[in-house]
Amino acid sequence: MVATEPIAGDAGADTAPVEIPLIVSVDDHVVEPAHLWQTWLPAAYRDRGPRSERRGIGHMQHIGGGVYEQEFDASGPQADCWIYEDLVYINKRHVAAVGFARDDMEMVPITYDEMRPGCYDPKARLGDMDINHVEASLNFPTFPRFCGQTFTEGKDKDLGLACIKAYNDWMVDEWCGDSNGRLIPLTIIPLWDAELAAAEVRRNAARGCRAVCFSEIPPHLGLPSIHSGFWDPFFAACADTGTVVNMHIGSSSKMPATSADAPVAVAATLSFGNAMASMSDFLFSGVLVRFPQLKLAYSEGQMGWIPYILERADDVWEQHRAWAGVKDIVPEPPSTYYFRNMFCCFFRDRHGLASLAEIGEDNVTFETDYPHTDSTWPDTLAVAQDLFAGLPQATVDKIVRGNAIRMLSLDLA
Repeated sequence: MVATEPIAGDAGADTAPVEIPLIVSVDDHVVEPAHLWQTWLPAAYRDRGPRSERRGIGHMQHIGGGVYEQEFDASGPQADCWIYEDLVYINKRHVAAVGFARDDMEMVPITYDEMRPGCYDPKARLGDMDINHVEASLNFPTFPRFCGQTFTEGKDKDLGLACIKAYNDWMVDEWCGDSNGRLIPLTIIPLWDAELAAAEVRRNAARGCRAVCFSEIPPHLGLPSIHSGFWDPFFAACADTGTVVNMHIGSSSKMPATSADAPVAVAATLSFGNAMASMSDFLFSGVLVRFPQLKLAYSEGQMGWIPYILERADDVWEQHRAWAGVKDIVPEPPSTYYFRNMFCCFFRDRHGLASLAEIGEDNVTFETDYPHTDSTWPDTLAVAQDLFAGLPQATVDKIVRGNAIRMLSLDLA
């Protein structure tokens, strides 16, 4: 199935109509179903594992990262919440936003009954993908947060590891299991121990997983930096198994912002900042010199900023490497490692598309961000027709699906 009609009044109306092949989205999200850990945890852990509970919400305000100020009131709006150790995580409408009008996509409590079933049910998700011209989808977690911070921050690390393995078993066998390859497994790791993380990568790679979540800036989580050598066992496991390291904006639980009283819109506008910082970090880390097969994917970071960062990094390397601490660990211009090892992704970025020559059409992937407020569902096909009008067909094919298939080693045509 392809689309061949340009949008009326679109810039591509005077050019040959672009064909949009079935999309492979590298950044979507799953709202974990209420039964997940009570079904997939070993029996010995279930009484302490995450459980879903409906509560009335009296007050809720986002403080930052994964921290909320919240009060409960039985007579207040109802929400399905995750209970884990001392944490009560409230499901929120803006996280399960598809199906709501734009002005109703608020940060307010929500129950599973109010969500579109595709948020948490794999069969319903496949139906929503059909509506949206999407063949395959890679989904980040919600309650564990974007790289499993929830379990890293927990007190009981044995329980945390069991919860991580249970999540990954559910992801592989239930969420993706009957999708015929259309739902692509994305796993999480125990971030507190790089050897355990490496073992979990290898365990999942043995059953076909080729994607794992990681933090864009681990020190923001109180973890060692990528310069420390701490993560080398994890990076080695990913390189050895062809597992892509996926870093979503917000996976460091700290978004760029200007002040505590700035509207959330400021942080949302600056959300690419951590991806930009992380990319700079990796370019000068030597990690991609030691692990030349390692693949990094920056999720939801957009791409219009990349040409300047590559130019600046190469200039810093050329002019300052002797005193800047990288002369002996980065033997080639940093952009070398971007083009060889890194992928970006976007959903709306005209400036980035205008800069493809500098960004590299082989390094770009596409996303729908279902079911978040940024999602282009159910209009992703129309959005793609508009964005890609006038681009060469071969370039469109790479961005919409080909690069993702290559990046994730997918068994798709």
